[in-house]
Amino acid sequence: MNLEPAVPVRWLANFIEAKLVGNEEQSATGLNEIHKVRAGDISFVDFEKYYNKCLHSAATIIIINKEVECPAGKTLLVHPDPFSAYVKLVKHFRSFEPSSKMISDSASIGEGTHLQPGVFVGNHVKIGKNCLIHPNVTIYDHTEIGDHVIIHAGTVLGADAFYFKRRKEREVQYDKLESCGRVIIEDHVEIGACCTIDKGVSGDTIIGKGTKLDNHIHIGHGAVIGRNCLFAAQVGIGGKAIIEDEVILWGQVGVSKDLTIGKGAVVYAQSGVPASIEGAKVYFGSPVEDAKTKMKELNWIKRIPEMWDKLQQPSED
Repeated sequence: MNLEPAVPVRWLANFIEAKLVGNEEQSATGLNEIHKVRAGDISFVDFEKYYNKCLHSAATIIIINKEVECPAGKTLLVHPDPFSAYVKLVKHFRSFEPSSKMISDSASIGEGTHLQPGVFVGNHVKIGKNCLIHPNVTIYDHTEIGDHVIIHAGTVLGADAFYFKRRKEREVQYDKLESCGRVIIEDHVEIGACCTIDKGVSGDTIIGKGTKLDNHIHIGHGAVIGRNCLFAAQVGIGGKAIIEDEVILWGQVGVSKDLTIGKGAVVYAQSGVPASIEGAKVYFGSPVEDAKTKMKELNWIKRIPEMWDKLQQPSED
């Protein structure tokens, strides 16, 4: 999320009640998770094994739970609970805005776009030209939709990320990491009925130009779907997954978080993708393998009873 205008680090330290270490004169221009950070961003780290990654990332301001040597040019905000401090900043800079009508006055809707009855359009939403939004679609705040997009009934764009920190010592154990990202739908996308596409925690969930989604599909927070992809019904994509251009996922394929599916890959129905896979190949199974190899394995498995029977037959000797 961008911060406009930029926010001085002295103000940040005072607001979250943190000790300021390092450069005390610079300002923050964004708020981001570690995998999305750019120069000028605030990020946070609360596990020592991730200190090095965060301290040497592009992030300029880092909320951390231990005072360590500050890399040149950066600012550390030392706080006993960086997660809660980060959430406090998100709530301040992207606070909840109640809606009082079905189409917000701050929304922008392009020429030739038609909204069927029951469509909800939240605050600061942008919808392009010549789109068709079917009944009872819900479009959360800050979502952006391109031109010539079709969205079928009951779909929800921009719900919060499914992202929690477990606090075992508490009666209510799961703390919510508040979302301040967006959903971006590019031109010529079609989204089926009853799909859910979550916003990014701090960055954008993106559906690329020309991609087509069937019904009952879920796209997790911060996932980036490339151009001209085709997903059949009940596909589920984990958070922060990257699906490159022209990927085909058939029905009920499950894709784990934090991985990449290469350009032009095809995954057959009911397969599970637990880790990154190369493009321009066909996959099947759970976990997925090359489809031809997997089919050969299944054929051998089918022959096990026959082979077992032969082994049980008495020897002619």
